[in-house]
Amino acid sequence: MTAPTTDPNRPGERAVATRLSRPGLRGREAELEGLRALVEAVRDGGEGAVALLLGEPGIGKTALLQEAVSLAQAHGFLVSHGRAEELHELVPLASLASGLLHGDPPLLAVTDFADLAGHHDQRIWLVERLAQLIEERSAGTPVLIAVDDVHWADPLSRFALGVMPARLLSSPVLWLLTSREDPEPHGREPRTTTFPLRPLSGTALAELARDVLGGDVPPPVEELLDGAGGNPFLAAEMLAGIAASGTDGTEPPERLVLGVRGRLTGLRPDTLHFLRIGSVLGRAFSLADAAALCDRPASALSAEVDEALAAALLHDDGELLRFRHDLLRQAVYADLAPSVRRALHREAARRLVAAGRSSGDAVPHLLKSAEPGDLEAVALLGTAAADVLAVMPDLGADLAVRALELVPPRAPLAYDVGERAIVALTRAGRYTQARETGDVLLARQPPLDVFARLQSVLGDTLWHLDDVHELTRRSTAALAVVTDPVIRARLTARQALARSRGSDLGAARETGERALAEAERAGDREARVLALWGLGEIALNAGDCAAAVEHHTALCAFDSAFLPEEAVARIHGDDFDTVRRLLRTAGDAPPRLAMLIWAQATLNMGLGRLDDADADFVTAERLEADLDVPGNLVNIRVNRGLLAMLRGDRTAAREHLDVVRATVADRPNTGNHATHRFFEAVVADADGDHAAAAGLLRSAQRDHPFLRWRLLRPHVVQAVRIALRGGDRRLAGELAAQAAAHAARNPAVPTAQGTAAHASALVNTDHGLLERAVDILLTGPRPLALAAASADLGRALLTSGDAAGPAALTRAHDLYAQAGAEAEADRVRADLERASHRSGRRTGRVRPRADQGWEALTASERKVARLIAAGHTNRQAAEALVVSPHTVNTHLASIFRKLDVRSRVHLARIVLAEDDTGTDAAD
Repeated sequence: MTAPTTDPNRPGERAVATRLSRPGLRGREAELEGLRALVEAVRDGGEGAVALLLGEPGIGKTALLQEAVSLAQAHGFLVSHGRAEELHELVPLASLASGLLHGDPPLLAVTDFADLAGHHDQRIWLVERLAQLIEERSAGTPVLIAVDDVHWADPLSRFALGVMPARLLSSPVLWLLTSREDPEPHGREPRTTTFPLRPLSGTALAELARDVLGGDVPPPVEELLDGAGGNPFLAAEMLAGIAASGTDGTEPPERLVLGVRGRLTGLRPDTLHFLRIGSVLGRAFSLADAAALCDRPASALSAEVDEALAAALLHDDGELLRFRHDLLRQAVYADLAPSVRRALHREAARRLVAAGRSSGDAVPHLLKSAEPGDLEAVALLGTAAADVLAVMPDLGADLAVRALELVPPRAPLAYDVGERAIVALTRAGRYTQARETGDVLLARQPPLDVFARLQSVLGDTLWHLDDVHELTRRSTAALAVVTDPVIRARLTARQALARSRGSDLGAARETGERALAEAERAGDREARVLALWGLGEIALNAGDCAAAVEHHTALCAFDSAFLPEEAVARIHGDDFDTVRRLLRTAGDAPPRLAMLIWAQATLNMGLGRLDDADADFVTAERLEADLDVPGNLVNIRVNRGLLAMLRGDRTAAREHLDVVRATVADRPNTGNHATHRFFEAVVADADGDHAAAAGLLRSAQRDHPFLRWRLLRPHVVQAVRIALRGGDRRLAGELAAQAAAHAARNPAVPTAQGTAAHASALVNTDHGLLERAVDILLTGPRPLALAAASADLGRALLTSGDAAGPAALTRAHDLYAQAGAEAEADRVRADLERASHRSGRRTGRVRPRADQGWEALTASERKVARLIAAGHTNRQAAEALVVSPHTVNTHLASIFRKLDVRSRVHLARIVLAEDDTGTDAAD
């Protein structure tokens, strides 16, 4: 084996290089050099990386991982070295914690994890906080996080491993994972360097044999090694047997011919029985658990433990006994007859429960052993599902469904267990399966009260499926037979929520008020939440901002998870100051973080902070993608598309439109139809197809009166312009009339009053109304609405020869330029230039933003860049800028792309160079 090159000036490297020739690493020279290169790149470049060692059991993944750990330690890395265990999937973060909390020194303190445990039900916050802790530890010191056997990782650890590498890409963190199969890609993690470990070549096996036997390899041994199939663990086990027996391989002992499993033949029956019990408990198990399952005191098993240790089958780490390799455990486990295996798993579950252990310890055994009719298993699976549902919803849903499968179909218990399964499946976003599960139960013709209860829980499922017609039909049918006042209140509230999307909002309001009264009489929290939510949705869709704020404020006081709804309602009422206060006081671990950032984006859009709004929308989309619940994707992309149009980036706008089209086609949602059509109309109008644009608006107005949808209400003036350019004055008049009706309902909202005057002025070519619109909007908080009215007023005044025209246009130009709406600013500038040519004056020009380099950064991005370059963590930068760390991460990703850098170290050099030139000192 050729020794790798070393740098004598780097302490520890020569010692590491010498160890690379040890037998367990024969034939892995290329992989070792690849891992060395990654370690050095992270250490020297300060950027994150991900490596995956991939291959079958025994192929050498763990040996390479251990070597990389030693190499990283020699290079000064802080190291977390953990392992996933097959039977630990119900313990959240167990796979990551196994390494993060154990090291010399540990990467994280136990108190850090205690803090995380207080928010175990908020996956996004939990992983973000974990990333913050790792980011802080990696400041100035590179970090290696190694996790062996990721194919067995618990779901929360898998989620974290899918999210955190991208979050920490700018920090010197190397993620090193081993797995038997390629993990399903998360979709956002940085490019992974994969090392597929192939069977060893004949040459490598011969070198391995010389290492073990200490000389030339007899031909019989070479022939015997062929039976290992290039698997280094199996080959090493055979060679160790030959060396121990003193044979030359011509007549190998029976245990060598049988491979790993043959190593068991020389054991005493009691030791073999003990090992089989241990194999049922997992690769690592406690002596106390094994003794309980053997029905013997632990002190009576010392001879069996000693023999297993002497045979190099087990290793004692001081706390647990571990099979030295999983192939050894599998070999022992495979020797058990399936019926015996099942019985031992069931007995293991029973004894673990009797010993007071958690359901998480017992349930993995139940999954391997429980049979239909096992009601104890049903109860334990239900408890485990409830315990993990908040933080690992897919696993919780799987457990709830498994519990239902164990209940005899006609047993009354099936309805209660089935109800919990529907709830779990809905929480996990598996709406179709939840509906199918409920329909199977309903087909059994349950008692009427059970029928009503099932329809009630299916209401949440149908809402998420956007099947409001079916939700209305089912809730009506259930209300006809229900006697339980709590279920009646919930069904009525669901009915009100469904009717919030209908055309008769007056009837919907009456239903909501009746639901709230029933909920208060019944004293049911869930019904009250649903009723307040429905009333708030009805008020917003009807354009009654004051009522929407009233209901959503009451709802948020009752359940803080609805803070985003209160924020959005107040945004529609122009109460931006209160919204800012609400968002600042949301706390470090707010629920529904994606929706909260959506509200922040909506606020920034209203404030004309287009760059911040776009970053927030990107962040909200990313967080929804992390959770695999992209419920707001259409609205996010429509808003980003409208922002792109304001900037003049039609290419980006069309890309967003493509995503909207694909999403609507893949997941039809009537609530998105008006939004989609409006955006289609905006793009068609920009392309010059004014008739088609007006037609799209007309269809939205006919089929989905989009003005009542709060996303589009601020854009009524734009819609009127499109209708007029398309020659449809009737449509323009209808839109203006709806804006006037909205203003009448909201006399205290400047935007409602000002946009109504603006829309009417465009339809009637009324300069006086334009002046009134500007005067009203000057008192409001929305600079873009003021800019649009000022631009139209300025153009009208210029046309009439009024000298006040340039002043109105200048105001519009400055507002658009400050917001970053370059396309609109340029249009107004062109009007100003025409006016200045007539008057002999010249105007400045908005310089288009560059695509790459420092000039491409937005003002917000420059602030983030300077804070990060000064040594701030994402969390510290977020606190300084009063934004979410997630939004800082979004800005940082954009900064790195525009500056073509990958690490904070490189970013700091660029910022220092820019500041030395004296540019942008006022940013």
